[in-house]
Amino acid sequence: MAEPPEYELEIGPLDRGRRVDQFLARGLGASRSQVRRLLAGGAVALDGRTLSPADKGAPLPSRGTIRVEGFRPPGDQRARPCPDLPLQVLARGAGWLALDKPAGVAVHPLSEPETGTLLNAVIARHPEIHGVGEGGLRSGIVHRLDVDTSGALLVATEEPAWQRLRAAFREHRVTKVYRALVLGAFEREEHLELGLVVARHRPARVRVVDAREADADPDVRVGTLDARPLELLDGATLVEVRPRTGFLHQIRASLAHLGHPVAGDRTYGPASDPTGATRHLLHAAQVAFEEVAAESPDPEDFRSHLEQLRH
Repeated sequence: MAEPPEYELEIGPLDRGRRVDQFLARGLGASRSQVRRLLAGGAVALDGRTLSPADKGAPLPSRGTIRVEGFRPPGDQRARPCPDLPLQVLARGAGWLALDKPAGVAVHPLSEPETGTLLNAVIARHPEIHGVGEGGLRSGIVHRLDVDTSGALLVATEEPAWQRLRAAFREHRVTKVYRALVLGAFEREEHLELGLVVARHRPARVRVVDAREADADPDVRVGTLDARPLELLDGATLVEVRPRTGFLHQIRASLAHLGHPVAGDRTYGPASDPTGATRHLLHAAQVAFEEVAAESPDPEDFRSHLEQLRH
């Protein structure tokens, strides 16, 4: 892979007072998180002075030159193929794959040197996926699962399939079924419509608010899901969740709001978890849209905790 080129961005009078990170994000076509990583890596210099993460909000002068090293535009970035990484295919069709994502594995890398993600494994077998959809380090990714959430995940290897599947997710026409082990006795079916807003980015955390706030605040999204108990256990409940919408941590934050956090959830659950789970026990069991369909069996750690709680 060729070394990324060096970029020079000229600061003009109209840029005076603009934040450094805003200027870089616009000039490079990068996200704020990418800009933060460039600053943290010492790759950004203003008139020869290396900038640090503390300079991200600093106002720009009326003139000068910002030099950026080691940056490749998001669309040109490429996930490194890792043929040694395992890849479990649940189903496949014209232009799409349904994969079984293990817990602890990220869906895609956040930077080019990163490996060990699902996309690193996919691109080693399907190099044609590069450039599909959002392209770059998100090539072919139709939707996402949290790092510690296991189960069925769809990727597209061809652009028409990506467009069709993304539209189906956007229009809430995809059936998604999750299984979760939650704390406490979850004794009745629930239909939830909650306002969700990102309260923290690194590490991520979502706050539940009144759904009516979505009318006044564009950052608030309404998350809708149905949850029903499948089996009452010793201090916990096996629950089926069918989300109708998709939002960061939607299921985990919503169940915690009900007083039944997912077992092992260190973000929304208690500091001391009675189940002893080392990750949140949330599993994407099914995903389906028209001819696209896949089922993922409970992973070993999920089954083990379920059996322990039964006895």
